[in-house]
Amino acid sequence: MVKVTQLNAIQPKVQYEKFQTPANAHSQFASVLNNAIEQLNETQKVSDQMTKALAAGKANDLHNVMIASEKAGVTLQTTVEIRNKLIDAYKEIMRIQV
Repeated sequence: MVKVTQLNAIQPKVQYEKFQTPANAHSQFASVLNNAIEQLNETQKVSDQMTKALAAGKANDLHNVMIASEKAGVTLQTTVEIRNKLIDAYKEIMRIQV
């Protein structure tokens, strides 16, 4: 039987330096994004496994399957909205005239 895993909030585990170089900032930002996408992927996998187990008759707890499915959906929606905000911020930065 597939169990629901604890889904942690996306918390960047970044150590900030007093004088950070652009290369370090880029690397840390990329790391945070990669971690967030990996968490999203894991949430989707758990939901898929639980749904398949329910359909195959191996899981009897519809409640936990629905919770996992909703968590996956909310996580995906949040990720899409964050992506949209990042794109908007990038476009705004590109419009700034020096």
